[in-house]
Amino acid sequence: MQDALNQLSPKLKGVFSQLVDDHKRALIEIRMLREQLRLRRIEKFGRRSEKLTDEQLELLEGEPSVAPAEVEQEANQAEEAPAKPRRKKRKAHPGRVELPAHLERREVKIPCSPQDCICPHCQGEKKIIGYDRSEELDVIPAQHFVTVTLREKRACPLHPEGGVTRADCPPKIVPKSKLSNAMIVDVLVRKYGDHLPAYRQSMILQRDAGIDLSRKTLISLIMKSGELLEALIPSLKSNLFEGHYIQADETQVPCQSPDVVGRNHRAFMWEFSRPQGPVLFEFQMGRERAIPKKFLEGFKGVLQSDAYAVYDKLGDGIAYSACWAHMRREFHRAHMLAKEDPRPLEIIGKIGKLYKLEDQARVAMITHKERQALREEKSRPLVKELKERILAIRCESDVLPAAQLGKACNYAMKQWTRLELFLGNGQIEIDNNWCENAIRPLAIGRKNWLHIGSEEAGPRVAAITSIFETCRRLNINVRDYLLDVLPQLPEWPMKKVAELSPLFWKPRQSSL
Repeated sequence: MQDALNQLSPKLKGVFSQLVDDHKRALIEIRMLREQLRLRRIEKFGRRSEKLTDEQLELLEGEPSVAPAEVEQEANQAEEAPAKPRRKKRKAHPGRVELPAHLERREVKIPCSPQDCICPHCQGEKKIIGYDRSEELDVIPAQHFVTVTLREKRACPLHPEGGVTRADCPPKIVPKSKLSNAMIVDVLVRKYGDHLPAYRQSMILQRDAGIDLSRKTLISLIMKSGELLEALIPSLKSNLFEGHYIQADETQVPCQSPDVVGRNHRAFMWEFSRPQGPVLFEFQMGRERAIPKKFLEGFKGVLQSDAYAVYDKLGDGIAYSACWAHMRREFHRAHMLAKEDPRPLEIIGKIGKLYKLEDQARVAMITHKERQALREEKSRPLVKELKERILAIRCESDVLPAAQLGKACNYAMKQWTRLELFLGNGQIEIDNNWCENAIRPLAIGRKNWLHIGSEEAGPRVAAITSIFETCRRLNINVRDYLLDVLPQLPEWPMKKVAELSPLFWKPRQSSL
């Protein structure tokens, strides 16, 4: 073959060389396109969980890397017996779970039948010697009723010039509304806690109780409540900044806008929160850098986020921390695209060791200082080893920059300085999952209520969701909180409004 090539003229050699190069590029392009197609199919039809199977985990035990022969053997075994599902170990039944002790017990006594009350031998009446006891959870459907408020009026019959006095009206969330405070709070909880849109609540009221409450009426009450709750946002933001550590993320929310015809405008809810602290949502019609920059004006501390470019260069005094879960996800995608390649699985296994250390610290409930010491002793060597291995993989000849494994390596190296930041600060979490967990209910809700009605409604919805998620994070019953706080807000002095925030309300309730 080489002799034949040598006999060609220089011009033909150039043409042949060009054809070979074009063929190589075409093969690479085909490989990339197939990989992208497979990734899209996995994202659309594949399992959402990134948890590894038991077989995959077994490959990681005792070995820093996975031998290709082991992976091939596992794949062959799966091909040989595809129809035989793996038998799961049957767990021992925990037994019948006792019903909660705090629930009211209503006894229902069931008598014996008349013939069972007579002794068959002496025809005398049998005496009750005890009961067989069983418990079952019961329910009474929601009962709607009209509360008639009678405010006492008094006057002196001997001195009419003294005038008439009457009892004060109890504080109401919406003055002169036909709906009580409890009813308004129930509407809020059903929409932002149970994700029931207003039109569906209206239908349920009509169906179950014969109550005609229009969607428009319910929406107006929700918006009025959101307007009141907006007053609590500055105090939550102040407390968030005082913690010197913020996690950030954003998600899109469709919003009706007169500027967009025939479809919804793609607006965004920006979340800024602190683990075991306040959660704030900021509604904006766009997704540009100016939004987090304006929100974080004056903040000094650590900002943790994904690799989205807007979370960068937001001001002096801000240190940037990356998310290990996002980095791991890139290698998981590489594993899903090429399960015969042991390298992505190897990196995932090393990251898993870091998470095991974090789990140990969480279970032990150690302080931030103790967690930092644990990371310096055990996590830092693992991180160093992980970096060296990723750099080595990236330099291997078959790892193309445009392939998913190459992209995962490049993503990790680009974020590495930020990924290492958690090692020197025990307050920083290893990932951004606290933030993503708080944004998930909003993503579930938008699938039900479809869109926000207007740009003006956005900040009010953001205030409501901020309160709901802050209460959830602080283990506060949001119904109890809203029933107590919302009626007080209309007349509460703005200088003291921080006293009504969930951060100060919970300690006050525990001291009562």
